[in-house]
Amino acid sequence: MLDQAAHENFPVAPFFLPRAWRTDLMAVYGFARLVDDIGDGDLAPGGGDAILLGLDRAQGGGDRPALLDALEADLHRVFSDRAPGPRHPLLRRLGPTVRRCALTPEPFLALIEANRQDQRVSRYGTYDDLAAYCELSANPVGRLVLGITGTASPERIRRSDAVCTALQIVEHVQDVAEDLGRDRIYLPAEDLKRFGVTEADLAAPSGGASVRALIAYEAERARELLNEGTPLVGSVHGRLKLLLAGFVAGGRAALQAVAAADHDVLPGPPKPTKLSLLREVRATLRREG
Repeated sequence: MLDQAAHENFPVAPFFLPRAWRTDLMAVYGFARLVDDIGDGDLAPGGGDAILLGLDRAQGGGDRPALLDALEADLHRVFSDRAPGPRHPLLRRLGPTVRRCALTPEPFLALIEANRQDQRVSRYGTYDDLAAYCELSANPVGRLVLGITGTASPERIRRSDAVCTALQIVEHVQDVAEDLGRDRIYLPAEDLKRFGVTEADLAAPSGGASVRALIAYEAERARELLNEGTPLVGSVHGRLKLLLAGFVAGGRAALQAVAAADHDVLPGPPKPTKLSLLREVRATLRREG
């Protein structure tokens, strides 16, 4: 599960960070990946995770709400001083990070709640509805990064939320076809209507002019949020500055890849090259230096 960290738009815990930060970031990533895999039905076959969480093996694949409930119960064990401790090894790994960084349960609970919402909600009527979902599914991750690095402040949290919501929208833009395969559409219905796009249009092998115009609109929305959040990079120093520049650059490079595909994301998610990512990191550092 943790090896998927290398396949994000920007590495989750790159080599240049202090070892303690890398350890803590990977612990948080492991938890977030487990939550998403439960919510998406992507757990390894065999029901091993269900057993680790104290459930029946048969619940390992189909009963996502029960798995999320069991995961939440195990999360509370991370924050409890009473025995027994967490059952799942990824949550046992999370415990030292929580204690070392004085993290609170709220961001972790929000990630679980986002995946519960995915079981109930498959369409979003308005952008505000989608933004509220991102408040659960994306923004807690940035807040956890600030908590791990000891740099949280109200202004940095506000900027971080903008970056994280932007990155979530970028992911939704890249993964339209994959999400539809899970019977989910994260493009707001009001925007589909505005551009004259139907769900059948999104299921086509490639996007017509109206679909590409819609994707360009959502991509620009993400770009504006990235611009709003980018001063976060200039508010910190050293290796954290490089890490945050990488997150912003990952979003910008992904948007460049989408634009290079003429905003046709239906054949598959356009992915940035390593060279384009490095160029964007340098550009971000120059702007925020």
